[in-house]
Amino acid sequence: MSEMLHDDDVTSGEDVTFHDATDRITEALSDPVMAEKVEAVRSEMAQEDRAYAMNLAMMRKAASLTQEEVAARLSIRQSAVARTEKADDLLLSTLRRYVESTGAHMSVVVHLADGKRVELDLDALTK
Repeated sequence: MSEMLHDDDVTSGEDVTFHDATDRITEALSDPVMAEKVEAVRSEMAQEDRAYAMNLAMMRKAASLTQEEVAARLSIRQSAVARTEKADDLLLSTLRRYVESTGAHMSVVVHLADGKRVELDLDALTK
């Protein structure tokens, strides 16, 4: 299965073809050594996710705030704050609101392949 992108979709103006590689992935994972390597990476990613969740809680604690206080600032329930702190995937708008509720400010810096850095305008992205 392949899908063709057109000029409207690609900034370079060139057509790009994407191929479904599911069969290749399945074949690669049938190799026990490769499967073990993939599992190690997945485990490391899960640990990073837990560290990320701890960082939100640590940010809140550094601001001397409880989950209840953050919830009140966001007009949500404490349980929603707890879920946010444990989430492994958040919308930028959710993360931004959480960060700002602790008195901090957030920016997103993108490191391009050519080494340039671009700071995204979160006001434009989250409205």
